[in-house]
Amino acid sequence: MQVNRLFEMVYMLIEKKKVTAREFADYFEVSMRTIYRDVEVLSAAGIPIYTEKGKSGGICLLSNYVIQKSVLSENDQINVLSSLQGMKALNVPEVEPVLRKLAVLFEKNNADWIDVDFSNWGSGLEEQEKFNHLKNAILKYQRIRFDYYSSYGEATTRTIEPLKLLFKGQAWYLYGFCLSKAEDRFFKVSRIRNLEVLAEYFVRETPPQVDFELFKRIPQEFLLVLKIEASMAFRVYDEFDQQAIEKQADDSFIVSVRLPEDGWIEGYLLSYGDAVEVMEPLWLREQIRKKLVNSLKKYV
Repeated sequence: MQVNRLFEMVYMLIEKKKVTAREFADYFEVSMRTIYRDVEVLSAAGIPIYTEKGKSGGICLLSNYVIQKSVLSENDQINVLSSLQGMKALNVPEVEPVLRKLAVLFEKNNADWIDVDFSNWGSGLEEQEKFNHLKNAILKYQRIRFDYYSSYGEATTRTIEPLKLLFKGQAWYLYGFCLSKAEDRFFKVSRIRNLEVLAEYFVRETPPQVDFELFKRIPQEFLLVLKIEASMAFRVYDEFDQQAIEKQADDSFIVSVRLPEDGWIEGYLLSYGDAVEVMEPLWLREQIRKKLVNSLKKYV
């Protein structure tokens, strides 16, 4: 990630005094254009960085430059370290060395006080590699190609200019520009298969803030009202916001929540067995009834 690369560049320059753009590019596995863009970012941030031309040229810092930890307050230092601790959950290998160096600089004990794991139970190495390939493609501005399965099991091959990974609603999504549809799209990472990082590069600005309204367009939302028995209290409190839950006199729950109209919802509700009743909408109640009737026919 760029912030880690910028910190590492400054530390390398403090240690080595001069580093060529090619050396930086090879070390970070990025293009020289990216390195020069990083130099501009550091310069704009007030770091006294400059370039020397010629055979013995390179990227340098003013000889008397040191990182002043006093620029950040005590709380700022703690927040920076805490943020990097959280980023370790994304399995970004560059975070750990930066975290150690900043902990030394700030004279703070690098205590692992938080652990976050976004992976699914039982997810294997293949899923972790997929995430790393997506991350690298985003950082290096490389196009990707993959087979994508909709909620109805329909497969299409997509070529994407990946821009961001987002975590929303207990799932990872890839946000990027779809060349097939010629527009920005979200793709659920768990439905991506046969991912291939292409040797094709693109130039596109990464939006500082993603328009989450796109989630509402794909697909449309509806109001779901459920009655769930008390025996499923652990799932109710795990899977729904407190504001959506209304506990009844018999200890059952009425849950009202807006969800995207997607094929996964039927399987999700059936996972509750006979402990759930769909109150609204009526069309979904009827779909669940038909599925249960068809399922029963296989056992009688």
